[in-house]
Amino acid sequence: MTDAPYDARTAALATDLAPTGTLRASINLGNPVLAQGTPAAPAGITVDLAREIGARLGLPVELLCFDAARKSYEAMATGRADLCFLAVDPAREAEVAFTAPYVLIEGVYVVPRDSALRTPADVDAPGVRVGVKAGSAYDLHLGRTLAHATVVRGEEGVDTFAEQGLEAGAGIRQPMTAYAAAHPAEVRLIDERFMEIRQAVGTTLDRSPETVAFLRTTVEELKANGFVSDALARAGQDPELLAPPA
Repeated sequence: MTDAPYDARTAALATDLAPTGTLRASINLGNPVLAQGTPAAPAGITVDLAREIGARLGLPVELLCFDAARKSYEAMATGRADLCFLAVDPAREAEVAFTAPYVLIEGVYVVPRDSALRTPADVDAPGVRVGVKAGSAYDLHLGRTLAHATVVRGEEGVDTFAEQGLEAGAGIRQPMTAYAAAHPAEVRLIDERFMEIRQAVGTTLDRSPETVAFLRTTVEELKANGFVSDALARAGQDPELLAPPA
């Protein structure tokens, strides 16, 4: 980067990241750890991050809300959004330049109460069908890593699991724990995680190296200064989900 005045650098970053003059941020309301509320009034860590990045660049922010990660990703990939908040995954990295993660969450299974499946390793067996939310981080992960079990995709992993009588359902720990608690006679949680889900900020690969560096540096600063932990706490989420420094 040149030695141009800070304001000029900021203007260049803003133009590169948000060529329309408005920072369009893709928000996944389908992940309750990251975002809550409604499309008309979204809240949560990703909303706070989008607004903070916009403020640092002097940009108004438009929040584009979706009910699934795959839709949030599609908005990014098709140019409808400038910024996304998604789990880092090799399939997505073909289109998205990610920061280091700001939050770490876990993927876990639920199984029928009387199931013989006790560990994530047990789930990867012939004849086991696993319900997942199509296009989610855990769908992408399990589609690559399960050698014997079959992935069954639907709008919601636990709904697919329940409606089709599958042997397991996959999802994010927090809502899966709540689901198991709400149906104690029917299902139980396999407490051991099958994956760590690294939630990061992303933009498209055609952004300048300076813009990507700005996002990465900003995320690290917001992790270090308490912004991310505070935002998680305000949203009723565990501040311990904060990712370690890059």
